[in-house]
Amino acid sequence: MILVSSCLAGLEVRYNSTHSLNKEIHKLVDENKAVTICPELLGGFSTPREPAEIVGGDGGDVLDGKAAVMEKSGKDVTEIYIKGAYAALKKAKEINASVVVLKENSPSCGSSMIYNGEFKGKKIVGNGVTSALLKRNGVKVISEEKFLKDFL
Repeated sequence: MILVSSCLAGLEVRYNSTHSLNKEIHKLVDENKAVTICPELLGGFSTPREPAEIVGGDGGDVLDGKAAVMEKSGKDVTEIYIKGAYAALKKAKEINASVVVLKENSPSCGSSMIYNGEFKGKKIVGNGVTSALLKRNGVKVISEEKFLKDFL
């Protein structure tokens, strides 16, 4: 079974109430070959919500207490992101996910790139909080681009 970001399956759960529909991923969900998850909603956010970025590092640094997830207005939402990451890990274990496909660039889901924490659209190499936690627990995490390239 595959676990995928809800927004990739067309669910309007992104911070701005949009989706990032990927037709191939949506098809897998429709065929019951994939299960959707949104770590941010699992952590307690609603939609829409304020944009957030990791400040001072990446998701691994957040888990280690060395960085924070901040909303654009300056509110620290680190704990909500950590809570969502642990809920996603629990779900991945429950369904025995062979791979988890997460939305690139997200402070939760980015698996190789995230925004740099300045809210200026600049990306850096790094993992989001959920990606970092899943990887630390031996779960294979990839972006939607890598999934389409390597798995389909």
